[in-house]
Amino acid sequence: MAKVALGGKLRDMFRALRSRNYKLFFVGQGISLIGTWMQQIALSWLVYRLTDSVFLLGAVTFSSQIPTFLFGPFAGVAADKFERRKVLLVTQVLSMLQASTLAVLVLTNTVEIWHILALSAVLGTINAFDIATRQAFVIELVEKREDVSNAIALNSSMFNMARLVGPTVAGLLISVVGEGICLLINAVSYIAVLASLIMMHLKPFERVKQERKAWQSLKDGFKYAFGFPPIRALIVIVGLVSLFGMPFTVLLPVFARDILQGGANTLGYLMGASGFGALGGAMFLAQRKSVVGLGKVIIYCMLLFGFALMAFSFSEIFLLSLVLMLFSGFGMIVTMASCNTLLQTIVEDDKRGRVMSLYATAFMGMAPIGSMLAGSVAEHIGVAYTLLGCGFLCTISVIPFAVNRPKLRQMVQPIYERLGIAPEIATGLQSASNLTSPPEDR
Repeated sequence: MAKVALGGKLRDMFRALRSRNYKLFFVGQGISLIGTWMQQIALSWLVYRLTDSVFLLGAVTFSSQIPTFLFGPFAGVAADKFERRKVLLVTQVLSMLQASTLAVLVLTNTVEIWHILALSAVLGTINAFDIATRQAFVIELVEKREDVSNAIALNSSMFNMARLVGPTVAGLLISVVGEGICLLINAVSYIAVLASLIMMHLKPFERVKQERKAWQSLKDGFKYAFGFPPIRALIVIVGLVSLFGMPFTVLLPVFARDILQGGANTLGYLMGASGFGALGGAMFLAQRKSVVGLGKVIIYCMLLFGFALMAFSFSEIFLLSLVLMLFSGFGMIVTMASCNTLLQTIVEDDKRGRVMSLYATAFMGMAPIGSMLAGSVAEHIGVAYTLLGCGFLCTISVIPFAVNRPKLRQMVQPIYERLGIAPEIATGLQSASNLTSPPEDR
């Protein structure tokens, strides 16, 4: 009986993989993401090895992510207007060319810092359209609407499995054969995701006739997202985590080399530990059968993320640093994926691309600003105090969301009634009411 129950639980945890198109996407994207993480670690180590500059570490991250902030909203309009598979095929081919160019420059020892900055900006522009489209595309791949939240959680687990494997392998390869091979492997890995997209069997694309121009469509998307407080609150949470929390990845090469007295493999282990924690967080979300309670989960996990970063800033012990990276990875990914799941659940289908582009803008677009700020501050006060401040700002950023959570829950109740999960929501509301009511009223 125990084996049967365990088997059923595992099947339920991976239920979105029953959809053939999603299974193809999951495998192809998973292979490609391992290469992506290998490239990220290789570039971070290469830049710090060539320049010894924390500021330039931040500058490279800034150049790779600021295009998402600038072009993300327009990418959302494209995701709602054009066939999403074709958009993704174009972005993946362009990403492969970018990685190939970078690999050639590094392998021929002709790379300079301006090459890295320019090519990072090119990739950032491509990603602005890729991320928004990919987030909206997932809905088309899942056959049952109730499996959407599971698909989003599995997406996070795929992302973080790659984050666990990629940096660890990259750290070992860099110490043996250098950064160029990691970049070459990333270029080749794009073949997997291109093949998965080509093999999918999708319904014929029907272009929605839009009488409004792109600019008006963009304005409508902003008005819809920021005019509805639950969507606005979730996007703000994602933006704050990216602004204050994500810069820790920029500072990790300095911690690995100068504080923990390690090499590229140390950096790989730190990123791998963060990825392992994030993978655990994604699996935690995958086993959940309902979105009920995710608001409370966001609060606890954002606090966990902030406290883990503050503790890591003091650590000079390698094993302790690994454990703290594990907790930070768990807290960060559960916060981000929970916001993603709630957004995908409550957003209207015809505005999904635009809203998810705003999510991507908050996720990827605020991170470069935080990275530049963190790099600049670290040059003056050191990386330890900088990361301490980042963690503290993460912990206090969640306070407004925590205070307003009961009101936000009431606003989304009609949506969940329409989707058929109102009884669970009502239970959640009643529980929350019991918790917030005075003792004499209980």
